[in-house]
Amino acid sequence: MIQLFISVLLFFVLFFGISFILNMILRQTWLMAFVFPLIVILIIDTFSFSTYFTDPGYAFSTLWNEFITLGLQDAIILLSGFVGTISAGMVIKFLRKNGYQMF
Repeated sequence: MIQLFISVLLFFVLFFGISFILNMILRQTWLMAFVFPLIVILIIDTFSFSTYFTDPGYAFSTLWNEFITLGLQDAIILLSGFVGTISAGMVIKFLRKNGYQMF
């Protein structure tokens, strides 16, 4: 149970920080929210990324099966990363709205 809590906290902070920095540098508020599913695919799949181009039928069916059989704890951890990206976007919007121009 403590490992789940620490993992959730780490994924939240990691993706919050990455997306906050990317939002600050690239000035694209929701960029990381659109990139996050690609990161999840890279975390979940067990084969090379080039397999999506060389054998897409096998790659997507295997990815779907792995996604369906994902454990509840893993889904909670990945969801906490997504919540981190969304909250970083909201913080950036709040800072820009309040006049902080570097954000």
